Amino acid sequence: MKNKFLCIAVVALLAVGTVAAQDKGAVPAEMAKPSASGVDPNYVIGAEDVLSISVWKEPDLTRNVPVRPDGKISLPLIDEVKAAGLTPKQLEKELTTRFAHYIAAPQVSVIVSDVRSQTFSIVGEVNRPGAYPLRQKITMLEALAAAGGFKDFAKTKKIYVLRSNADGTKGKLPFNYDKALKGESTSFEVLAHDTIVVP
Repeated sequence: MKNKFLCIAVVALLAVGTVAAQDKGAVPAEMAKPSASGVDPNYVIGAEDVLSISVWKEPDLTRNVPVRPDGKISLPLIDEVKAAGLTPKQLEKELTTRFAHYIAAPQVSVIVSDVRSQTFSIVGEVNRPGAYPLRQKITMLEALAAAGGFKDFAKTKKIYVLRSNADGTKGKLPFNYDKALKGESTSFEVLAHDTIVVP
């Protein structure tokens, strides 16, 4: 008999705990999803980027689409749409207008799920050299941190950035990591297509 009452008490406590968790807004792990893509809201979509387009209550229109080299995407009902040169919010507005001809009050969301058009590279004496997506504005210090720090013999006072000029030539911008870390010089912003060289 005691065992029976004990079991009932345990079940009751578990039920109370579950209700309390629901009252606090707890979400099961399998339902929890990130709320943002990590891309700057002002990010300008470019060719080769991959977009996640969702139309509420329209699963046939919800899909991942790549931006073609001509800057356009293809979607059911509305065919081709120019995406390159727009921010996600601007593209949402354009798609909403286009879908409104076929769907009552469409609710469209656009997320850049894979940044491929805006990248920068880090080469030389860093732990993780390579190309990195430029999802949002970052400084030189942040970019170098993303590369996992320096190797033992890195010349951190002689880092430089190769940057394309308007005439197609490459400019060379020096960067003294030691001074920037101490706040003695500016950690300037990294731009798309920059190559950071750590000798």
